[in-house]
Parts: sequence; C-alpha cells; structure tokens
Amino acid sequence: MYFIDPSMPIKGRTFSASSENPRAEKGGGTKGSDTEKTNPCTFIEPGDTLTVLDIDGPGYVNQIWMGGITGWHMILRMYWDNEEEPSVEAPLSAFFGHAYYNNVTNFDGNYPTLNSALLLCAPCRGFSCYFKMPFKKHAKITVENRKAPGTGAQNIYYTINGQLCDIPDESLYFHASYRQEQPLTAGKAYTVIDGIEGQGNFIGVTLSAGINGRDGCWVEGEVKVYVDDDIYPSLNYTGTEDYFCGSYAFGYDMFGKYQPFSGLYAGMFAMMGSETWDRSKSNYNTQPRFMGYRWHIPDPIHFEKNFSMKLLNMGYMNNKTYGRRDDFASVAYWYQTHPHKAFKPLPSDDEVSLE
Repeated sequence: MYFIDPSMPIKGRTFSASSENPRAEKGGGTKGSDTEKTNPCTFIEPGDTLTVLDIDGPGYVNQIWMGGITGWHMILRMYWDNEEEPSVEAPLSAFFGHAYYNNVTNFDGNYPTLNSALLLCAPCRGFSCYFKMPFKKHAKITVENRKAPGTGAQNIYYTINGQLCDIPDESLYFHASYRQEQPLTAGKAYTVIDGIEGQGNFIGVTLSAGINGRDGCWVEGEVKVYVDDDIYPSLNYTGTEDYFCGSYAFGYDMFGKYQPFSGLYAGMFAMMGSETWDRSKSNYNTQPRFMGYRWHIPDPIHFEKNFSMKLLNMGYMNNKTYGRRDDFASVAYWYQTHPHKAFKPLPSDDEVSLE
C-alpha cells in the first residue's frame, strides 16, 4: 500500500519542493557553487502563510520532512484538488506525533524519538512523514504562523517529495485532524475524531496525554470505534495501553517504571515528567506526560458511511474504576472520498497548553 518496488520502472516525474526549489520544478534547484547555499530556509512573518507545495496533478506526495519549527502557532494544512476546506489541519508538531514539542530532552537526558513506519521524530525536531497522499488535479500544502505581530519571524526548513503520474480513479484522499481537551470532564469520554462522512479507511492516531489528579492507574480507558451508524462500538479495545499495543501500564504495573517503545505500527515512545522538581531537567513542568501512536496499516478500519472514535478516560484504584480528568490531545489520520465534511475549528494558541 505504501511502498514502491524499486526494481520496477516508475512512470512519471519525481518532484521535490524545498526552499531551494519552491516550485518543485525540474532542474529548478540552486544555481550556487559546490560550497554555497543560496536559500536553505524560509522565514514566515507573524500572521503570514507560506505555501510549501503548489503543484498540478495527477500524482502523489510521498514524503515530507520539516525542521527548525517550534511552537503551537505553526499550523500545517493540506488541500487536494482545489477544495476550499483543508483535508489536513493540525499544529505542525502535533501532526508529526510530537505534540509536547518543547520537551527537547527527556528526563534521562535523551530526546524522545518516534521511529515508526509512517512518522519519524528525530532528535531536535527532525520531523518526517511517509503517508502516501494522492491528488488528481492539484495539491497545495501551507504552513501558517499564528504568532502576534511584532513577535518575530519563524524559520522553516522543508523538503516535500512526490511523483507526478497517473493514479487510480478510485484513489481515496489523505486526511488528518487535531483534537484536544485539557482537562477532560470526569466521567466523559475523549473524542479522538467524529463527523467523518463518506467511504474510507481509518489508519491511525497519535496521542499526547498529561496525567492529572489522583495517583491511580491512568490507562484503564477503552478505545471505542463506531462505524456506519453504530449505536454501540464495533471495535472495543480493552484499555489505553492495550490499544497502543503495550501491556500492564507500559511496564509500570510489573516493574514500577514506564518503559518507552517505538515499533513499526505502534508505540508509546515518550514518557516524561517527575514527581520531584529538578530545574536542570524541567522548567516547572513536573506533570507526567506521554506520547504514543497506533497505525492501522496491516489492519485498516474500513467504513462505508461514517466513522468516529472515542477514548475513555478511566483510572483504577482500590479495586474499582473511576473517571479521571487528564489532558488529552490527538491527531487522527484516515483516507476517504471527497467531498469531505469541514473540520471543527482549531483551538487558539492561548487555549493550547502542551508546551
């Protein structure tokens, strides 16, 4: 589904957009010498939006790399086939699975690295994705700087690689949408995504969780998936760590210590925070925090009419479950037919507290 056989001929033209070749033109890269950089990065002024890809199809976006980006004010959007509403809309670092973007080093002194089949978060915010993104007529990708005027421009490094070629008529369009609740209402489930209408395949989610309140196990919450007018879920996972393919509270129940992991299709790659304040490792933030992902690539969830997913926020203590009030943020990823339903508005920068 995502890989090309390199031993077979590939029809069409490979393209690559970057600051050195912003129009992704054949032969459109730098004219500098072997020891010269002419335009390695681009600056986005507060309130401005930079178009990082603007190309006619048909074809695919195959890979995106971005670096040098910090802050929730940077918003990534993608538009397919000249639609007015974006098919992808999320804070940029959250889209790449690293919502706690300011945690440059973990409490063991290492950068939390996500190394999966579809997303890579390399040390110091080297963000890559490998979602295959088809477009029939046109593709546009933008990055908006939502900072207030006078706060300084944001630099961005990027490379977007793809292929201009024929694509199947039945190809579905790539989508991603950000949600958050901070904190959740006790006893109420967290909505990972809802409002998806059309035919498609759900392929995964990235989750960021900040743990509040009582000192009980926080991973008892079940993931519930509703497909095609379900009243009750068709897919019902048994706990938060179970959905992310972990077990026993990611190791804490067995060994008294969380143990991060990062696999091809699932992981809880970052476990941060401390019960004691140490300024050398944290600037006031001692809240336990987790970042994970689950990719439904071998097991996509198909829907014909509509789709929604919830994550219960449940704890366990004194031999019973209870409703928690943790902080959740997520990005859901899926493919579907067009036209698609417009997303809920993003929260403002002031409403986001994941730094």
